Amino acid sequence: MAGSKEAERSFDRLDVVIAGAGYVGLAIAVSLVQARPALKVLVVDAAPEDAWQRDGRASAIAAAAARMLRRLGCWEEIAPEAQPIVDMVITDSRTGDPVRPVFLTFGGEAAPGEPFAHMVMNRDLTGALRRRAAALGIDILEGVAVEGFETAPAEVSIRLADGAGLAARLLVAADGVKSRLRAMAGIRTLHWEYGQSGIVCTVAHERPHGGRAEEHFLPAGPFATLPLKGNRSSIVWTERTEDAERLVAEDDLVFEHELEQRFGLKLGEIRVEGPRRAWPLGLTLARDFVRPRFALAGDAAHGIHPIAGQGLNLGFKDAAALAQVVVEADRLGEDIGALDVLQRYERWRRFDTVQMGVTTDVLNRLFSNDIAPVRAVRDIGLGLVDRLPGMKGFFVRQASGLTAGAPRLLQGEAI
Repeated sequence: MAGSKEAERSFDRLDVVIAGAGYVGLAIAVSLVQARPALKVLVVDAAPEDAWQRDGRASAIAAAAARMLRRLGCWEEIAPEAQPIVDMVITDSRTGDPVRPVFLTFGGEAAPGEPFAHMVMNRDLTGALRRRAAALGIDILEGVAVEGFETAPAEVSIRLADGAGLAARLLVAADGVKSRLRAMAGIRTLHWEYGQSGIVCTVAHERPHGGRAEEHFLPAGPFATLPLKGNRSSIVWTERTEDAERLVAEDDLVFEHELEQRFGLKLGEIRVEGPRRAWPLGLTLARDFVRPRFALAGDAAHGIHPIAGQGLNLGFKDAAALAQVVVEADRLGEDIGALDVLQRYERWRRFDTVQMGVTTDVLNRLFSNDIAPVRAVRDIGLGLVDRLPGMKGFFVRQASGLTAGAPRLLQGEAI
């Protein structure tokens, strides 16, 4: 369904309206309706129809998120196109160094036969969630934004950009790190820019990667190569913003030369596939996650540096936690949009979000420099961790998302 006028006729009274049809918004919608088919859920997306199909990026899906997707009936479709990450190596060097010593290696499985993470193309992930939503009867209004909303004791009234109106018990903002709805709700953020941008592209290479992910800490920021299906890898390349903009604007020959200096020749000749883009990097943490009949989820609640590759998985944790809180409240006959109900979700997610935001901020500041004493200290630290199996196991569990107190969906259980 693509027209909000039709929504006005068909949805006089909704339970939940979700603004944003990215993986977080779709995961919330599917989780709610799969657990409580009687809930009337509508997804509203400002992006043009089929814009998601043009997304050439890839994301790391932690084991816990894969369990959630399996429970939601999506993983079977995604798995054939997902590349398991078998191990990961971390180096610390300069761009021109002929040899990059490995200071830390990660390997192993979250459980027997279960990799701690997979690489998945965003369009494959979003497409599977969309098809599951359609199978559950969830409609998506595309190409129309939420223009405003007003909360009342019993409902939230929502105004769309084309003038149509909706009413629901709960409005969820999953509309990205620059969330307009967050601003409309009067929720302030803690925010600063890093002066860095992340260049994202896909490369093809001659030799197989063997499922290995690599993260090279370079003076301008981390350079990560993440394995995709076939002889292809996803690149997340951090540079100072002015350098990133210059590199993206360069012709293919110059760009690939600069890329090769960082990627190396271990996998043979490389070639950039598809477009390359750069996104400014910063830290954004919402001071509050909820208001009466309103909740933030995903990047609308937190935007972090990609240095630990946990942005997407934080979003899935939000989706799983919010869905569990709403479903359990609905089963008990509680008002799913009431502030005391939504604050359960906020308390559940706030500490983890702040902890991950602070961790990525510290890591970025520690490793994105070329100060000799700092380099010595961090390299000693990496080497010590590499020699402590218990510590390495802890980091693998954190990376897999299989931590104590996780929402049931992330443990592969039904709500």
